[in-house]
Amino acid sequence: MRFLSVNLVGAFRIKSEKKLRQSRLAKLLERDPMATDQGLAFLLGVSVSTVRLDRALMGVPELRERIKRMAQEAGSKLRSLSRSDLVGDLLELEPNRWALSVLRSTREMALRATDILWDHYIYAQASSLAAAVIEAASVVVASMRGEYRARARVGDVLVARAKVGVGKDDRYIVSVRTRVGDTEIFVGRFIAEVLNGEGR
Repeated sequence: MRFLSVNLVGAFRIKSEKKLRQSRLAKLLERDPMATDQGLAFLLGVSVSTVRLDRALMGVPELRERIKRMAQEAGSKLRSLSRSDLVGDLLELEPNRWALSVLRSTREMALRATDILWDHYIYAQASSLAAAVIEAASVVVASMRGEYRARARVGDVLVARAKVGVGKDDRYIVSVRTRVGDTEIFVGRFIAEVLNGEGR
């Protein structure tokens, strides 16, 4: 009887740890939808196979499928730009509230003699996201104040988040923050303007 009760306690403890781990996994994926199984395993202190099993039990698809689904859902809400106008892949969009995009850097985006990315790629991702987050037929960026805080390099994945602030007379303040991993590399404050008619 004692052996049985010890086994029950052990089984309850394992089930409780699993539930807690899956809760942490869900929060990590919510914060960083681009997280790999390897990165998640490191953060959770478990094996990659444990993360894969937990994802399967939770109904969370692998990274490639997650990105594809997110991009399709976000793209269906996009009004102000076409997908080809965006620099980076739009992953999440709540019109007039916030948006998320990712840009995978390549050798062609870097300065010729180094692996450092040209700054205009970082700006273009942020600028196009600032226009994309506004729900209107046509939007342009009227002005911007920004700061580059760190360099991005070939192979980095740039994650840009836009947040809509105050709006007045078809003009909106949109803040965009771009990160590589845990490092913030760009912060910008954009004035996005809705074009009416010919929109000069």
